[in-house]
Amino acid sequence: MITSVLVANRGEIACRVFRTCHELGIHTVAVHSDADEGARHTRLADSCVRLPGATPAETYLRADLLVKAALDAGADAVHPGYGFLSENADFARAVTDAGLTWIGPPPEAIEAMASKTRAKELMGITSLTSVTADDLPVLVKAAAGGGGRGMRVVRHLDDLDGELTAARAEARSAFGDDEVFIEPYVEGGRHVEVQLLADAHGTVWVLGTRDCSLQRRHQKVIEEAPAPGLSPGLTASLYEMAERAARVTGYTGAGTVEFLVADGRAHFLEMNTRLQVEHPVTEAVFGVDLVALQIKVAEGGPLEPAPPAPCGHAVEARLYAEDPAAGWAPQTGTLHRLDVPGVRLDTGYTDGDPVGVHYDAMLAKAVAHAPTRAEAVRRLAGALERAAVHGPVTNRDLLVRSLRHPEFAGGHLDTGFYERHLDALTEPAADPYAPLAAALADAHGRSRFGGFRNLPSQPQTKRYRTEPDGTEHEVRYHHTRTGPAADGVQVVRADPGLVVLEVGGVRRKFDIARYGDRVYVNGTALTALPRFPDPTARTEPGSLLAPMPGTVVRIADGLAEGDRVEPGQPLLWLEAMKMEHKITAPSAGTLTSLPVRTGQQVEVGTLLAVVTD
Repeated sequence: MITSVLVANRGEIACRVFRTCHELGIHTVAVHSDADEGARHTRLADSCVRLPGATPAETYLRADLLVKAALDAGADAVHPGYGFLSENADFARAVTDAGLTWIGPPPEAIEAMASKTRAKELMGITSLTSVTADDLPVLVKAAAGGGGRGMRVVRHLDDLDGELTAARAEARSAFGDDEVFIEPYVEGGRHVEVQLLADAHGTVWVLGTRDCSLQRRHQKVIEEAPAPGLSPGLTASLYEMAERAARVTGYTGAGTVEFLVADGRAHFLEMNTRLQVEHPVTEAVFGVDLVALQIKVAEGGPLEPAPPAPCGHAVEARLYAEDPAAGWAPQTGTLHRLDVPGVRLDTGYTDGDPVGVHYDAMLAKAVAHAPTRAEAVRRLAGALERAAVHGPVTNRDLLVRSLRHPEFAGGHLDTGFYERHLDALTEPAADPYAPLAAALADAHGRSRFGGFRNLPSQPQTKRYRTEPDGTEHEVRYHHTRTGPAADGVQVVRADPGLVVLEVGGVRRKFDIARYGDRVYVNGTALTALPRFPDPTARTEPGSLLAPMPGTVVRIADGLAEGDRVEPGQPLLWLEAMKMEHKITAPSAGTLTSLPVRTGQQVEVGTLLAVVTD
């Protein structure tokens, strides 16, 4: 039997595997980069091994270091998690060659299916070898890995070469493999997948469907099980194709077969030879622990002849440190507090942890299960709305609005959801009374309100900026015999952590949390502004500032100061949290400054370039 497991991964998936191992009485070993020293997964593990360096290429993509770490720590098995080397057959072989147990499918099955190009050939599907205007739109896709990295939609033939280069660079950074391929891009389809679990005794469980259609940048945002609205015939076809993929490869362990469903037909996309990020919704519906079953299969144990019967519906939302209204730009900083009440929360963070630039921007996965889809959706939306998420800007409000959108609520799903609705879903909607509540709490927190005087007191003013939209507010209140007051509002209570206001006969409670100049009022984030703005804070017209911390990974070929540029022309690319972000010229003009270089680390607000009209 397995007695000690090293998880060759990080973050929430490492924490998730450790939880099951501890329940089974198995010793756990974490690995960590220098950037992850002190991360939650290292604190949860029974022991840990340092991987020198910060980037994935130096650490979590180094098979030799991972195998050595397992041997040095006395582990007898390796769980790969997802991402990084989880679908790398050479890594699986290196683990078994070292005398360790691999908690995953055989290397031969990984080779057959982990490369999307070879998987398609196995399923009788060919990729595009050349592209003409008649083939557009097409999808450039990394052959290895997943998670939407190394994927680009191309709608104009002139963009193809540039997107191929970008996809290769992103795939190499995320998976250590820059192979990409091209396939037709199906508009308006649904992303549906089938969860499999197979043992070494010929038993294959088909654990239902999941719908993962709500995606940004080809990365899933909201997933659910079972996929709603599929006909019995289509469901049976999906099950048959998924099981066939498992049997033809001699598959064992957990795996997922993904499809694009359009016009009542299922188009095979790929097989992910690993555990999926969204596996908790399947666990909730079938009442199983997929990690425990992975370990059982790796030990050679048999599955029951048939899986448990499904029950109810489950929905998962991925909470990202990103600003959806700013091109999904990833965010960094300290996560002061993370509390999502009443639902399952899988996370790699605890209060006070830093959110850095080196890895994926996902903070947590929130999962709700209920007897019906409508109940599960309502429960998850309510939990996220009440959640305390204090730190970097997140997509929390987007998740709540998405779950309550009529299209989603009605089960009308497709991968173009955010292309159609992003602007409406990201409209600023801060509570209009939040700045007043913040000001009253701040005044009480700094000093007691002064005594009453016969002469009327002068109004007190405070200025705040709503985050992340940047709207500025000036609030006024004054002191009375009974305490602070504001026009049209009765101040019932004003403490540093709680303010109660009565408006139109209705009392509203505002929970207040302050971290430096950032104030959180229920779900609204505010930045306290100085009374008098700094007159020296100026930026040269045409300046392009880094929207996030990251690394300058590329500068446009031949670009130099003095060049003429056109609106939208790519100037350089930043990489942050394993995603590339293109910086373009805002208008026609001359590139008068380009002070950065390839490989340079930049912080938010760093000057990248200046384009003068």
